[in-house]
Amino acid sequence: MKFQLVATCLFGLEHLLGEEIDALGYERVSTIDGRVTFAGDEEAVVLSNIFLRYAERVFIKLGDFPVHSFEDLFEGTRALPWSDFIGKNDAFPVKGHSIKSQLTSIPDCQSIVKKAVCRSLEPKYGITVFPEIGVKYQIEFFILNDVATLMIDTSGVPLHKRGYRREANDAPIRETLAAAIAATSRPRENVLFWDPMCGSGTIAIEAAMQMAHIAPGKKRHFAAETFPFIKKSLWDDGREEAKAGEIETAFDVYASDIDDEAVALTIQNAKNAGVNRYIRVMKQDARKISAPGRRGTIVTNPPYGERLGTVREAEALYREIGEHFRSLSPWQVYVITSHKEFEKFYGKRADKIQRLYNGMIPCYLYQYFKNDKK
Repeated sequence: MKFQLVATCLFGLEHLLGEEIDALGYERVSTIDGRVTFAGDEEAVVLSNIFLRYAERVFIKLGDFPVHSFEDLFEGTRALPWSDFIGKNDAFPVKGHSIKSQLTSIPDCQSIVKKAVCRSLEPKYGITVFPEIGVKYQIEFFILNDVATLMIDTSGVPLHKRGYRREANDAPIRETLAAAIAATSRPRENVLFWDPMCGSGTIAIEAAMQMAHIAPGKKRHFAAETFPFIKKSLWDDGREEAKAGEIETAFDVYASDIDDEAVALTIQNAKNAGVNRYIRVMKQDARKISAPGRRGTIVTNPPYGERLGTVREAEALYREIGEHFRSLSPWQVYVITSHKEFEKFYGKRADKIQRLYNGMIPCYLYQYFKNDKK
């Protein structure tokens, strides 16, 4: 079966996600903020869920059409091939979003889409009341600039939930964003990778997983595993492919934190992810770290002052780490924070700034390639 798939991602990660899709061998159709559409089949559903490191979810796209009224939404939805996927007894709940469009009431849109899908299925199955006790097909609509896209979710639990982080500290960074930051820092086997404010260890773990070629979805399950049109053998083969692709690496990772609980949590999460042999976890003050004679890259997510501590405390910390990190030159430094004036407190302009999102929090990745005192 051939169809279009839609992989969603945090804003700012589209280029990384697109490159991943290319690497899997699938053809990109289009890219907009937060999503990449590509052509694929049942195997593509399997492999994209298991292997995509920067995607939040993968959807099967049923179609899209202009909507300027609820009638447009109803008729456009009803015309789509729902019976190709949804069986007589299957469940099909509806949720969605509307942005920059005339149809703004999400509850009304949900109700109309649900009714339209029922009307589409009635002639196929000869019933008007659907028991919805079978396989669950989560329908999602996305209305942007008065164009509705109707999709079926294949992921279930969001893909950033890899399964290794069963507990987290008070301000966890999303795994997909941590993976993107790690990739942006260009991790290499001959350069020490160090997160000196590691929290639950997510950035260090994602870096190690990348370097060891560990598929992010290898240890979890997906909604589409219950879809009868995707053979179980495809999932078995996908997981075997993931296992076969893993490598041993000389990549060296340090993860440290001043908090005992964070250190213990990082140790456990690294074990859960299967990368504990690559990560040295220790209790240490970020303002005192040092590894004489080594090339290094610092990649970290310090407190924002929003969910941990106060803004003033965060700013004082930025001053102190700025002074200390610059003393480690020529180490490169990558810091993600929501503070727009981070450079002022760090004491040096970044060589590059990339706007990203940690969930719904707008953030900035400050990148220092020449982390000297000038």
